Amino acid sequence: MGLLDGKVAIVTGAGGGIGKNEALLLARQGARVIVNDLGGSLTGDGSDRSAAQLVVDEIIGFGGVASANHDDIASWEGAKSLISQALSTYGNLDILVNNAGILRDAMSFNMDESDWDSVIRVHLKGHFAPTHFAAQYWRERAKAGERVNGSIINTSSESGLYGNAGQANYSAAKAGIASMTLVLSRELERYGVRVNAIAPRARTRMTESTFGDLSISDAFDVWDPANVAPMVAWLASDQASSVSGQIFVVYGATIELIEPFRVVNSIKQDRQWTVEEIDSQQGNLFGERSAGVPKFPVNFF
Repeated sequence: MGLLDGKVAIVTGAGGGIGKNEALLLARQGARVIVNDLGGSLTGDGSDRSAAQLVVDEIIGFGGVASANHDDIASWEGAKSLISQALSTYGNLDILVNNAGILRDAMSFNMDESDWDSVIRVHLKGHFAPTHFAAQYWRERAKAGERVNGSIINTSSESGLYGNAGQANYSAAKAGIASMTLVLSRELERYGVRVNAIAPRARTRMTESTFGDLSISDAFDVWDPANVAPMVAWLASDQASSVSGQIFVVYGATIELIEPFRVVNSIKQDRQWTVEEIDSQQGNLFGERSAGVPKFPVNFF
């Protein structure tokens, strides 16, 4: 018996890395899984239909149930087709894990328009489009009086939460995903759907291109992408039925709950500020905090 017995799940970008491990664990926990992947390169070029099928074959090999999907989830038609496949194949949809993504890193002054558009499209629209059609399905069921217990798990990034030089496109998309998670959790709560996000830290072709070789330093491989999957499986399960609108950084054996933007310090008075008055209150506004660019909080080496 698994936590997800009888449930139907979709995992996008599940042909390798984090998505593959998520799909494998969801299946081991009893879910029937649609494995979506175009099989493109790191930058989003080309396609390889075998990527998704190999994961499906692995799931079937250990007795699980899975089907491959090769739709472009960042297109309206592809996203609709993906949701339709889950419904026509397994008759239901309970879990949507939005994971697909690409990288086209460049400094802002060197970035091409296509680099910006492609990354925003695959990450941000690629999260929203499948969610749009899944949400329509769940809303229709709820309005028809059926009990809905849906779960969406989005994939943000610490680059989106904190900002990372050379990744204006990727960081903006991932920050948008974090904010969109909060919006969706508010919108879909009334229909029985909870929405959360993870910001995973693991060894994938994305992190290798950005941070280099994340080698194993001890017996426990903290960079293994499989370390991320248990949190996703838990969020997808009924055990997490009260959890929604939350963002978690997940890496190694660590799970961190992230609090969105909040007031740190404030200054106020009973009339409009002058420029000079604001300048005189810098110390009170920033307190013990630096007014300079904050450091990226993750040390990968």
